[in-house]
Amino acid sequence: MAEGTSGDARRDRTVGGGTRVDVGTPAVAAPPPSGAREHAPRDAYRAAGVDVDAGERAVALIREAVASTRRPEVVGGLGGFAGAIEIPAGYRRPLLVASTDGVGTKTALARAADRLGGLGIDLVAMCADDVVCTGAEPLFLLDYVAVGRLVPEVVAAVVAGVASGCRTAGCALLGGETAEHPGTMAPADLDLAATCVGVVERDEVIDGSAVRAGDVLVGLASSGLHSNGFSLVRRLVAEVGLHLDAPYADILAAHAAGVASEPDHAGTYLGDVLLAPTRIYARTVLAMRASVRAAGADIHGIAHVTGGGLPGAVPRIVPDGLAARIHPAAWPIPSVMQLLGTLGGLDDAELRATFNGGLGMVVAVPVGGVDAALAAAADAGIAAYIAGEIVPAVDLGGARYMEVER
Repeated sequence: MAEGTSGDARRDRTVGGGTRVDVGTPAVAAPPPSGAREHAPRDAYRAAGVDVDAGERAVALIREAVASTRRPEVVGGLGGFAGAIEIPAGYRRPLLVASTDGVGTKTALARAADRLGGLGIDLVAMCADDVVCTGAEPLFLLDYVAVGRLVPEVVAAVVAGVASGCRTAGCALLGGETAEHPGTMAPADLDLAATCVGVVERDEVIDGSAVRAGDVLVGLASSGLHSNGFSLVRRLVAEVGLHLDAPYADILAAHAAGVASEPDHAGTYLGDVLLAPTRIYARTVLAMRASVRAAGADIHGIAHVTGGGLPGAVPRIVPDGLAARIHPAAWPIPSVMQLLGTLGGLDDAELRATFNGGLGMVVAVPVGGVDAALAAAADAGIAAYIAGEIVPAVDLGGARYMEVER
């Protein structure tokens, strides 16, 4: 089934092989002929594993959550075939920026722990924080939820998380789809994907081309593992026989003696820590840019640290002839990554190349804008660190990324 932005935009929740439960801009339909039934029986389709009625119940459950994400630019309401939204007023040459992503195998661990609510937040973070790397404001998101068997309450929990993430990112949940795949997915299976679209002035795009030697790399702290590396996480949890409902402090004491837990993990369980929702940086990054520009400078590049970790993300904003010199001692590696490193025999460098290493975003800022950037992060309640600087590549022997001790 697809979800229309409840009450406003649209969520097409297509069920099974194409029976569609639509929530979006309403279509005008002629009244049924006299004597016609409003709904024909669906017994054969249900016997094949597709429950259209369950899809309709799921739409009803998500209606309020989706409506909570409405932006003033959203046009229309429930019941149509597509969502509609205006470009926000005030743009001279608006450029639309889009990103598609998913949550990956984190969904399997969330199912095992029966903690599905955070997956929707993860989904928004993976897409909206890619969009903001261009300087674009996230405008709307479309999601896709595939399930083996449609349980309305499960879909509602996931979409409630998506709506929460959209509110945090400032984008409308404009539409979506929930598809039931009997016979091709196990009944409890779940997969998620989404596309986020943002808008930015054409002449204000951030693409890394402005990065210069001497720029400072400001790292924004992650909330944990985010949504990458979970194939390894799941393997280690299974091999060691860890229980997701075990107290996190006990797990650290038993398997990573000497690793101190963060204060906000007090009283939590292993599953809570492993599945902590991905931090959404979009509004913070936009506020950072406004503060840096008010200080007479501008952000030159933004890297979202996801698959491939720091060495996979940071070089993507570094122009030819330049390099990122990183100082790993400048920020802490989260305890959960140290735990996984101990369990899997990964050193700190491999942790930074497999997970996010403790930084979810890295922003290249000229020296004159660093204080403003740090202050904006502090105002948002996010720890920020001077993680490194941009130097001529020749200084690092031609490498584009290198981790060094101060």
